[in-house]
Amino acid sequence: MILREFLYVDTDKVRALLAQLDGGIVEESRETERAERRTTIGPRSAAQHLQGTGSESYTNKSLGDALFPTLEDALESELLLHDISEEASEVGLWERGELKAKYPPGSLVRITAPGSLFDTRYAASAFAAFGHVNVGLQGIGASPSNETQRPVKGKQSQRHARPVKRDDGGAGELEDAIPDFPAIDGTDGNTLRSFVRIAKGVFTPGLHINLAPAKGALVSARLQEGRQYLDTEAEILFARYGTERHEWTLVGSIGSYGTEETELPDMDFYNPNGSINRGEFAEAMNAQMRNLGRIGFIDLPQHPGFSIIPFAVYRAIPRSAKLVQARR
Repeated sequence: MILREFLYVDTDKVRALLAQLDGGIVEESRETERAERRTTIGPRSAAQHLQGTGSESYTNKSLGDALFPTLEDALESELLLHDISEEASEVGLWERGELKAKYPPGSLVRITAPGSLFDTRYAASAFAAFGHVNVGLQGIGASPSNETQRPVKGKQSQRHARPVKRDDGGAGELEDAIPDFPAIDGTDGNTLRSFVRIAKGVFTPGLHINLAPAKGALVSARLQEGRQYLDTEAEILFARYGTERHEWTLVGSIGSYGTEETELPDMDFYNPNGSINRGEFAEAMNAQMRNLGRIGFIDLPQHPGFSIIPFAVYRAIPRSAKLVQARR
């Protein structure tokens, strides 16, 4: 039996798939038994003696921890869920395109590999905290590091801290919270703000999980907010799990593979009468976006990797080594 520590479960998708497999989801069952014995003495108007016995059992299944393993087992028994962890660790299969041929978009897969979380909002918050600490240290006449502090030439070293624009639900940009501060080991406020601007394009603000099963291959998923277990702020998630790579298991359907196109199509999306062909225009725009995804400039899968529409993300809880040896 596998004990899972869930990071994310999309219960809506899980319920929908279970309903298709089983024709419905049994979330509640009730069983009732009753026996009666009736004894009548004398005329009908006389008192009657009634004796009865009964029992009732009731079970209510949890939607979270019980529901997803049920789906996982059902998909495996129907040969619909493919564990690709071992195959995805082989660099050659990625290079030859064998994974894409064997598991096209829409395939249901489970992959366990080293992976990390990333959220542009948390990166901006962390950089802002770093900048404010340095501004504060300068204010009390202290220095974060006498050996590594290198003031920037010219007037930048004399700048005052940028006013912070609070995020009030849409006003301001993430990078606006990072103040100016004297350069430390070549890094200043402007550098950190530039990193956040890049991050906003490469990874749309929100929680992402990136698995690296083999060198040069990335399997990514965007975790939608409001789903089960994903009920904490980004700062809390990163305080719990950190930014290092851990072994995660990701279950879901393959969304799309990174494009292999290297040449853009002609931007000819006009009909013979001079009007715009809406289908050709949409494809031309999509080709432009696929190209930007190929070079990593926008939030799309990058060849040879692919994206996953996640059903669940979890990591297995390891058992004690002594217990494992005792059971052998």
